[in-house]
Amino acid sequence: MSKGDTLDTLLIKYMNKIRSRRKALERLYNDWVEGKYRLIDPNPPKDYMGYLTRLDYSLWYWFTLGILGFTLFTIFFSNLHPIILYLRYVFGSILVLFLPGMSLIESLYPVEKELSPLERLALSIGLSLAVVPLIGLVLNYTPWGIRFEPILTSLTILTLALLTAASYRKYKVVKVGS
Repeated sequence: MSKGDTLDTLLIKYMNKIRSRRKALERLYNDWVEGKYRLIDPNPPKDYMGYLTRLDYSLWYWFTLGILGFTLFTIFFSNLHPIILYLRYVFGSILVLFLPGMSLIESLYPVEKELSPLERLALSIGLSLAVVPLIGLVLNYTPWGIRFEPILTSLTILTLALLTAASYRKYKVVKVGS
């Protein structure tokens, strides 16, 4: 494989050896997973806003923000319909038990290959279980105390801040890699 090969040329080379397109794609993918070659974006984002607007880089960020926004929607409008109340339970649990830890893990380990998906999931849940009580401890010594609104506000702000930090760190990784 030469340095300037594209995925199309690699696929053609693999299909010359293996007649089945599916098996050639499978072999190509397995070789990439094993690290036999690197995929490089020919047009990486030039700045942070370009990174955020390209969904092939930042879909995880917008999806997590969407979950956070939908969770806030279900919390504030759960009295409109009984189904929204059950959605509030599900998405509220995700907000408390997963999102703070996930955003912290993404900001600490911006490179995808540093941790496996299972390690990311386990650490996200574990760190959420550690961070949320710390937020409660800090709120206990503030004038607002431990009530629903301060906890929701602080969890949302923390998650947003960590997600933004994670997206910036991932942008820096992309910038250095190109």
